[in-house]
Amino acid sequence: MTTTYNCTSDDLRADGLQHAQRAISEKKCIVMPTDTVYGIAADAFSPLAVTLLLASKGRSRQMPPPVLIPRINALDGLATDVPADARALAQAFWPGGLTLILHAQPSLDWDLGETKGTVALRMPDDEIALELLALTGPLAVSSANRTGQEPAQTASEARMQLAESVEVYLEGGFRPVEGTAAVSSTIVDATATPFRVVRQGAVSLEQLRGIVPAILGFGETAVPEAEPEAETATGIDGEPDVEAPAVEALPAEDVPAGADTTDAEGEQEAVAGPVVVDDAPQESLEPNAAREAKPE
Repeated sequence: MTTTYNCTSDDLRADGLQHAQRAISEKKCIVMPTDTVYGIAADAFSPLAVTLLLASKGRSRQMPPPVLIPRINALDGLATDVPADARALAQAFWPGGLTLILHAQPSLDWDLGETKGTVALRMPDDEIALELLALTGPLAVSSANRTGQEPAQTASEARMQLAESVEVYLEGGFRPVEGTAAVSSTIVDATATPFRVVRQGAVSLEQLRGIVPAILGFGETAVPEAEPEAETATGIDGEPDVEAPAVEALPAEDVPAGADTTDAEGEQEAVAGPVVVDDAPQESLEPNAAREAKPE
């Protein structure tokens, strides 16, 4: 039975969090506030729960959801080969509106969709979201709306779109703030060098470059190095003998496959790229161990 809890009341908030935790353990979906917009959440380690989340939104496995975590140190349990610059971005902007696409920890038994071995991770700056994540562990979370519709800024708006497909709605008021437009998290692909913004959102490019100067903005491509002048071999008569071929500049890496740069996120509507998952912390967490590092 679908239930909405007014989490601005301490008593109802406690009841709502308990019910939401139970629903997540039963592989059902819940709606929760984040610091950007409202998100629909499910157990990240349950293929069934993730499938229900995608079905509720009306989206395919080609658009996998990102994962919200409760603390920065959960990063290494979910992601592998995390670059130092990615850690620096997490330290600077977590909790907050930054999602990092990373190589997924291959030891984890999960299925978020067609991620191509990556995972999109974020730690939200929202008290209710962090309380829930502390109870449940990492959650697969996408914006709480039907695909193609406006992202919900309250739980009641989310319920108008998602209805009975969600077990628990946690109402925490407007997100981010009443009277302001919905905002998505900024998504950075940290699986290749240089890092690339694949969706511009809450964290500006200027802020990102304050930590990682070489990061590419949305739509930007790496500037190829100038081709060296052709070297020549000189014959005994002083005339060019053989011209060395110029080296062809390599194209910039493509934006990770599967990245959805349009949805305003309850986190994410973005994920995936290269191989090995996201924005995702490493601690070789097995589902149970990872849960300790949960939520979002």
